[in-house]
Amino acid sequence: MTERVRRTGELLRAHHLLPLTGRRILDVGSGYGAELARMTAFGAEPELLTGIDLIEERVKQAKLAFPTLRFEVGNADQLPFPDGAFDLLMAFTLFSSILDEGMTSRVASEMSRTLKAGGAILWYDLRFRSPNQAVRPISPATLARLFPDRQATLVTLTVLPPIARRLWRLTPILYPMLAGLEALRSHYLGILR
Repeated sequence: MTERVRRTGELLRAHHLLPLTGRRILDVGSGYGAELARMTAFGAEPELLTGIDLIEERVKQAKLAFPTLRFEVGNADQLPFPDGAFDLLMAFTLFSSILDEGMTSRVASEMSRTLKAGGAILWYDLRFRSPNQAVRPISPATLARLFPDRQATLVTLTVLPPIARRLWRLTPILYPMLAGLEALRSHYLGILR
């Protein structure tokens, strides 16, 4: 998590998106809300942060955990927001969880529709196949197909979870060394402009 937050800040800074003050942000597939809430560390104002998730229980938990943020239950293939409503969209492990290609395309289209001209998408998703058959990796080629009008800046990060979970007390020492090996980095983090 520390690595991802640090690298997120670096990407946002490199794309002249910091501070996030005054930017309307939508987290698509917001889950329990923690990723959206982290945006306040980069200057985002809580009243401008919105999350949407398909699972009602997750939205209820997000509202309890982060009462100053707005969370809604909804399907990302029909986002209930006007065209160009947001300056920044977030998609964290969203597309790897959608196995239907038609749904994937509709969600990407809705994200593009609700993103303001000149806006950006903050992206974090699987790079490799997982033993979990309910998810799939998202390649840079797939990303380019989903968002053909956007240029992606991607970095690899996150040591493969089955390895990282076994580090225990040695995490502070071993994780940085393992993270230096690109073959062990399981996810992409990026900005689409």
